[in-house]
Amino acid sequence: MNTSSCIVISTVKPCCRILIGYTSSSLFGISPQKFNNRVIHNNLSKSLPKSSHHRRFHCHSVNNRSRIIGNKSVVHSNSRAFNVSDSSWDQSKVLTPSFHVNRGRGRGVLVIPKVSSDFRNHSTSVESHINEKGFENIYIQGGLNVKPLVIKKIETGNNVVEEEDKSSRIEINGTSVNIDYLKGLNETAPKVEREVSDIEKEAWKLLQGAVVNYCGNPVGTVAANDPADKQPLNYDQVFIRDFVPSALAFLLNGEVEIVKNFLLYTLQLQSWEKTVDCYSPGQGLMPASFKVRTAPLDGSDGAFEEVLDPDFGESAIGRVAPVDSGLWWIILLRAYGRITGDYALQERIDVQTGIRLILNLCLSDGFDMFPTLLVTDGSCMIDRRMGIHGHPLEIQALFYAALRCAREMLIVNDGTKNLVAAVNSRLSALSFHIREYYWVDMKKINEIYRYKTEEYSTDAVNKFNIYPDQIPSWLVDWIPEEGGYLIGNLQPAHMDFRFFTLGNLWAIISSLGTVKQNEGILNLIESKWDDLVAHMPLKICYPALEHEEWRIITGSDPKNTPWSYHNGGSWPTLLWQFTLACIKMGRPELAQRAVSLAEKRLSLDQWPEYYDTRSGRFIGKQSRLFQTWTIAGFLASKKLLENPDKASLLFWDEDYDLLETCVCALSKTSRKKCSRFASRSQKQA
Repeated sequence: MNTSSCIVISTVKPCCRILIGYTSSSLFGISPQKFNNRVIHNNLSKSLPKSSHHRRFHCHSVNNRSRIIGNKSVVHSNSRAFNVSDSSWDQSKVLTPSFHVNRGRGRGVLVIPKVSSDFRNHSTSVESHINEKGFENIYIQGGLNVKPLVIKKIETGNNVVEEEDKSSRIEINGTSVNIDYLKGLNETAPKVEREVSDIEKEAWKLLQGAVVNYCGNPVGTVAANDPADKQPLNYDQVFIRDFVPSALAFLLNGEVEIVKNFLLYTLQLQSWEKTVDCYSPGQGLMPASFKVRTAPLDGSDGAFEEVLDPDFGESAIGRVAPVDSGLWWIILLRAYGRITGDYALQERIDVQTGIRLILNLCLSDGFDMFPTLLVTDGSCMIDRRMGIHGHPLEIQALFYAALRCAREMLIVNDGTKNLVAAVNSRLSALSFHIREYYWVDMKKINEIYRYKTEEYSTDAVNKFNIYPDQIPSWLVDWIPEEGGYLIGNLQPAHMDFRFFTLGNLWAIISSLGTVKQNEGILNLIESKWDDLVAHMPLKICYPALEHEEWRIITGSDPKNTPWSYHNGGSWPTLLWQFTLACIKMGRPELAQRAVSLAEKRLSLDQWPEYYDTRSGRFIGKQSRLFQTWTIAGFLASKKLLENPDKASLLFWDEDYDLLETCVCALSKTSRKKCSRFASRSQKQA
């Protein structure tokens, strides 16, 4: 094969395609010039009009060849090239970096000369963890004058992992496993193989039954799989946020193929840019969900092909685009590498570009003065009108976690150094902002109670002009003497004092909060167990909106009635995140208490989506049964408690370097620096 550049993905199986839309001028956001003039131009594409807003990728096998239908480009021998017909290009282009295919196993290694993460440097696994069917790695050779590296040792902080002795390895299902690695785990408490309960066996069977296949490969799990449900709506689709607990359960159980396929297929869907009333969202948006559909095969009488059809919010209730999908995708990508040891996936060109597109979308400049991410109501897990527009805690915590993930995974070079600097700057500002202004405890509430208003100066104490009368009466009696939490939202003249569980748990997991704050959140949950857990973990928010407040804020939403659904309902899927937070803070017994509580009811109640009433005693009035992320959240929690060493791969410790520099940089003016040192002083607490 010649040395011209080509991006090639192996054909998965015949008769498959992915529908993708675009408005950008280049594939993966990379202009043709960036391939060092190794772009091969083919004939003008006549099949798609230049005004077209969509491109289609087909996997259609004909006579041992794969071709892209509609663009007249052919790639021989079971491979297909990404082919783009774009109105801003004069010709249809096939991007073809040089590649090499191992015919025997159909696998490959991406060779990248430089990586950004100190904890891994290079993949400790070269595609050996996966029986790969749906995708092949991208190979780069010729263009990069780099020899494959033989890793003698890997530095991970203060630890050094020496080259593995082959004599200490065993074969499991065709995969070589280093048994010496297992010897060092849980030395203080020797691991005893426990018997899997009947409830867990049932849960695994249900989770496997929810798997969705595309072209013969597993690509995700449906949101719910209730055979008695005659109106599934979009619950028969694969949601990015819903699949995360399923992915973790699979990864912790050694089943990694479905997770890799999911990450790569959703990446292909990223460039879709559907419109709502002729308006296109920014490039880099990830879909909320996708569905595998069948469509008639062009030019074939009676034949059908599988099609991936994504939803970017244009079909959702309220027509709101998902802000959190891209954040969850980055978090899952990092978790995949950490658990499997296979970092080659992160280093692929298309994956690196996908990360950059998401970051560019989230870090774009606007009118907002805050480091928090500005979002609309209904654009996250709470996907209905609940008064969380602006800067809700849930998105800020996921945003912070995704930024930390991206900083680990981004390859630092001339093209990404500015982006990495922007990520570091945003992390620093965001951590300070949340810790300083979102945290409330008895001391902080007393401070707010005595606030002066209408303060104008850079020295103002009440920076957001919060009125003391906003402190709700329920909070005065509810807040414990020990402990506190991060409020749900902060905007000018408004503090949403509700406790939102997901945001607070992710503040612990990602170390968005200080160590003292993280401990305070768990102290509050334990102290207010009857309010936040009661008969079923865990309340999505507390308290519920009631009476006139419910009518005004929710618009009299019949699904979000008080103590139901997102308005104070109990969601078992939050269990795995609670477990992860408890393990991080050294309190696994608190998580075990919640898991045991859920285990008594979930199977008997047929794995509901959510529970109603103040104490979570009733199955939700519109709750779907056999909800997949309820099942997966329970299984992931059990696996995390059984393998706390694996849990440690998924959370973050405090990064003190983020607190070294105040991004405000106000020292050159007459203004004072923000109180960064007040936040730093808490790190030792």
